[in-house]
Amino acid sequence: MTSIGILGAGRVGTNLARKLSAAGHRVTLGVRNPDDTAALAADIGPQIAFADQPTTARATDIVINATLGDTSLDRLAGLRTELSGKLLVDVSNATRDADDGLPGALCYPGSSLAEQLQSALPDTHVVKTLNTMLFMVMTAPETLATPPTVYLSGDDQDAKKTVTGLLGDLGWQPAWIEDLGGITTARATEAMILVVPPVLRRHGFRPFAVSLAR
Repeated sequence: MTSIGILGAGRVGTNLARKLSAAGHRVTLGVRNPDDTAALAADIGPQIAFADQPTTARATDIVINATLGDTSLDRLAGLRTELSGKLLVDVSNATRDADDGLPGALCYPGSSLAEQLQSALPDTHVVKTLNTMLFMVMTAPETLATPPTVYLSGDDQDAKKTVTGLLGDLGWQPAWIEDLGGITTARATEAMILVVPPVLRRHGFRPFAVSLAR
């Protein structure tokens, strides 16, 4: 059983918290506003703990970044001490919204949020994954009609091996996991977010993943 902290208590964070807790991990959900915890606890159950984000980062073994991507860098750079020596799983996409609220442009063209986080947190092992799908697919990949792909980017092989185990707990089969290489490859998967808005505008909010077909 692993101690996992999730920064961000939106749809992505709470969805991951439920599934990882059900898989037997000790999960702490890091929230910005302590006043939100009562409503969240009623929604997701008593088995998940709550704390502020610095405490969550400090007290857990693995930390998942599920904060809004356009503010993640500033927020997590301020947690450099708490995240030192930790594995940080980054599932966010850093984008600027279009007029309809969907992603319109990348915040870090020619780079990626994951690369920026790794640079700002040199004592942390950053692994990018789960950012090429709608949030419900992260924890239920088997519900798609076509086997989906989840990508891994990171410089530390042991960190990626640990994340591969977590992906298995979320329902991802080994054949669906594609290790792209170092953290610089995250710029490719983060750019895939630009596929999402036209798909949603055309088909509505239906589960899908940007996958590799062979």
